Amino acid sequence: MKKQHTYLKIKSNFSSPSGVRGFLLMLAFISVSVFSQQKIKLVILHTNDTHSQVEPTEKSSLQTSDMGGYARRMGEISKIRQQEKNVLLVDAGDYSQGSPYFNFFNGRVEIDAMNRMQYDAGTLGNHEFDNGIDTLAVVLKTARFPLISSNYDFGKTALSGMIKPYIVLQRAGLRIGIMALDVNPKSLIFDKNYKGMEYEDPFIKANEISTLLKKEEKCDVIICLSHLGANGAEVNDFDIAHKSRYIDVIIGGHSHSMINNTTEKNAAGKPIVIAQVGKSGLYLGRVELELEKK
Repeated sequence: MKKQHTYLKIKSNFSSPSGVRGFLLMLAFISVSVFSQQKIKLVILHTNDTHSQVEPTEKSSLQTSDMGGYARRMGEISKIRQQEKNVLLVDAGDYSQGSPYFNFFNGRVEIDAMNRMQYDAGTLGNHEFDNGIDTLAVVLKTARFPLISSNYDFGKTALSGMIKPYIVLQRAGLRIGIMALDVNPKSLIFDKNYKGMEYEDPFIKANEISTLLKKEEKCDVIICLSHLGANGAEVNDFDIAHKSRYIDVIIGGHSHSMINNTTEKNAAGKPIVIAQVGKSGLYLGRVELELEKK
């Protein structure tokens, strides 16, 4: 699996009016076994830890002056979808908490915006539980995209049946598996706010679900949304990358890291991309996979 990465910064004075100010562009080349010979480009757009930053940041002398905002992100996503045939849009959690919009509306504004942006999938960060699991369940009933967690068991909670362990999407004849690994809630979430939810070992679930996606679901590409963080002491994205066999891309969150140009080797010695784009929706991540159909 050959991988090539570049970093592209979009400034506010470019022809694009989006004002998102930048995004990561990562290029990867993967061979998959199908019947005809042709190359297909898959574009994965991603966000993480947007933390209810509905409006652009305030104008100031800081480097983050007048960046982000839902309307600008929506405009950038729309433009890319017009330019590219095969686009996925995913979020790695913590879309909640950080502005009065969340305090007043419990996440409804954020989910409504993500519906409008037509996200394909997302996972849950620890801040999604800030108002309790019952309130979260009410809000997520309005989501028009799947929420995924491969290592949270919600069977005994109000979220039972609402959160999927994985999904399989199709683009241009490719089967794309999406799974998600989420952080240990202990010490991050009040016990009462996730009562009944069971946390399962990310290493075990990473290999269990990715093997299922590869062997049983026959997926050509496997994407892991992660809210473990890039530098957690217990388990992080790099640990998962090194100890998994079938994951191709890890879209990270939680640690608010800017990660680009990062390719690691998995347990099988094959390359795996790790990407993350800071916080507050200031950047839109972009990973490009070029797949050769044989």
